[in-house]
Amino acid sequence: MKRWGDLPQDAADHLAAGSVLDHAEMAVVVTDRFSNLLYWNPFAEKLFGRTGQSPSRETSVLSLGIMEKDHPLAIELAKHVLKGGVWEGTFDVKRGDGTIVYVRAQAVPLRHSSGAVTGIVILAREALRSNEREKDRFGLLERIGERLAGSLYVEETLKRVAEMLVPQFADHCFIELMEGDRLVRRVSQHVQGWTPPSGTWKPVGAEIRYPSGHYADTALRRQETILVEDFATSSYPASNENSARLCGEIGMTSAIVAPLLVRGETLGLMYLSLSNLTDRRSPHYDAFDRDFVGAIATRVALAIDNALLFEEERHTAESFQKHLLPRALPQLDGLTIAVRYYPAAPLVSHGQGIQTQVGGDWYDVIPLSAGRVGIVIGDVEGRGAKAAAIMGQLRAALRAFAQDDKSPADILARLDEWTRIIATPEQDDNGADVSIPPIVTCQYLVYDAWSRQLSFANAGHAPPLLLVDGQCVELDIEEVGQPLGVRAKGLHADLVYKEETRTLPPGAALLLYTDGLVDRRPSRDGRMPTDEETLGVLCDKLAKMSSADVERIADVATVAVPGEIDDDMAILVVRSSDVDLDVEERTFPAQPIMVSEARRMAGEAFASWNVPEERAELACLLVSEVVTNVVLHAATASVPRRELVVEGPPLPFEESWDMPGFEDEVVGDKEFTLRLRRGEEAVWVEVFDQDLRLPRIRSAGENDEGGRGLYLVDQLARRWGSRPTREGKAVWFEIPTRGRQ
Repeated sequence: MKRWGDLPQDAADHLAAGSVLDHAEMAVVVTDRFSNLLYWNPFAEKLFGRTGQSPSRETSVLSLGIMEKDHPLAIELAKHVLKGGVWEGTFDVKRGDGTIVYVRAQAVPLRHSSGAVTGIVILAREALRSNEREKDRFGLLERIGERLAGSLYVEETLKRVAEMLVPQFADHCFIELMEGDRLVRRVSQHVQGWTPPSGTWKPVGAEIRYPSGHYADTALRRQETILVEDFATSSYPASNENSARLCGEIGMTSAIVAPLLVRGETLGLMYLSLSNLTDRRSPHYDAFDRDFVGAIATRVALAIDNALLFEEERHTAESFQKHLLPRALPQLDGLTIAVRYYPAAPLVSHGQGIQTQVGGDWYDVIPLSAGRVGIVIGDVEGRGAKAAAIMGQLRAALRAFAQDDKSPADILARLDEWTRIIATPEQDDNGADVSIPPIVTCQYLVYDAWSRQLSFANAGHAPPLLLVDGQCVELDIEEVGQPLGVRAKGLHADLVYKEETRTLPPGAALLLYTDGLVDRRPSRDGRMPTDEETLGVLCDKLAKMSSADVERIADVATVAVPGEIDDDMAILVVRSSDVDLDVEERTFPAQPIMVSEARRMAGEAFASWNVPEERAELACLLVSEVVTNVVLHAATASVPRRELVVEGPPLPFEESWDMPGFEDEVVGDKEFTLRLRRGEEAVWVEVFDQDLRLPRIRSAGENDEGGRGLYLVDQLARRWGSRPTREGKAVWFEIPTRGRQ
């Protein structure tokens, strides 16, 4: 026995498209975009009474015998299908022998392989007048249900309903939804592109108030579908004088108003009406139409309710996500920043149901000591509120760790440990811990705008893109560690994450991103672009924007890769200054006489920078305090102390701050470095030495001669701190200024 599809040549010939259409018991007619006939099959010749004739490009579809009163329907068919829609309807056709036949037709777009609509395909059959309307209505109801099943958003849902009903069932369609205790118009759809004149019917977005006794008011109060079969024999109060006059001008003939009810709640109203703007066989609705509209309203209400629930869930998750991200970016010297965050589109059409596609992507910008800045990009595996919650914990933890001013590798090592701590506790049947930490990719960078030095460590994240001189390339990273949460037991994190350093060229831009930027869902033909392809497209477009501002770069990056994003997406763009920032640095011997020299250097620098006098004096005072203590504790020899006898082990550094006797000469070979930096709104002072002990504020007694230096720094500086360095430590403080003068 042959497999299915293994046919002899003679059987295959019978399955050719032409043979199949020749035997089809349904008329098939093909036209071009201008409704000129290109093809009809033998059954079409028989149905339309054109036996023996051949189609010609100069012959219009109207020549098939469609009666003149149905020509507007044929025009509507062409307009709707050429826009990509599907049309169904009925025509009166006069055959060549003079007989009239009732034809039921369905029209679909004829598409080129590129997807462009190049013509129209019409499928037709003879319809019986007795059951034509029922088939027409139930077919429309089925199509509305199919369209609503794939609708996720309220506006999209309402638009789809209106497009299905106008012009096939109604000339005018209004849909109004309740917003609190107000009824607000959300859809106003009319036949043949007609729009109501200004000042007549209320536009979209307007509050609607139907007067008491109006049929729409009755439908709302009774929660039932109301039919006005013939306005000529009915009298109802009008919403306003202009509205009543317009109804008379267009010849309003009939209307149906159905409440949108779901779970015992009224969501709004759906209003359909007929007028003399179209020529229909029956210009009036009847009881059958009323029941039909009621069935539509039930489906529409359910779809709207689902869309409202989805939008509420999505809004909640998006708000949760966005409030966990920085609300405002700090103003930083020598660095401009732009950020973007976008959740992925829902996956309703991809077999996973309606999903809220927010997730664990995050970015952060953290001010550090002396104008330095920490830059973070990260991605928690998974989607939804759980991933966003984990992201929030990691972001908060990283901000706290960053304040220690440790190296990027140390920060990632601590964050890796924290990732394991926050893992959801789980136990197996034997009570053993089987908690699985979340998998997180992250990159942490520290940038110094004065030296343009960029230090970073990577935990399995995509390298940033470097934009400079019309080029876009990945930043060279030699050591890419494991994602957070996947390090093998027994392997210390310090061995996994390595720090690297690069120097950014003046004016260079860095684009940090999560994988949502390059991940795309399959195209219509099922093809899935590779990461290399999407990254290549992204770099090509960004290279042309390398000199643009960071906001423009972020906008271009967002839309550079075609297709629908398959994951949430975070983007962070930073650009270094193309001018050098003001800095003064000098190294002094660790001797008491150098305190005045350091203060003199600071005073001269502040004067040349036009720092306000009172701010400069304050900064010089604190320079003296910090340098004095560095000199005191960096000395190799002990310091004579007057009127103070210390028994026991030597005092730790933090409790010996400002010890008296520093004015006595101390001989030593150690050094300290004073670095001064000017920013737009502040000056920073850093003092480096080789002592590994970090200072802290001590409580000086009422009669103590020392111990108040660091207290003064804490009280008078806007910020201060200390951080370890490779050679020792750095003590720094920040003094705000009123700007450059």
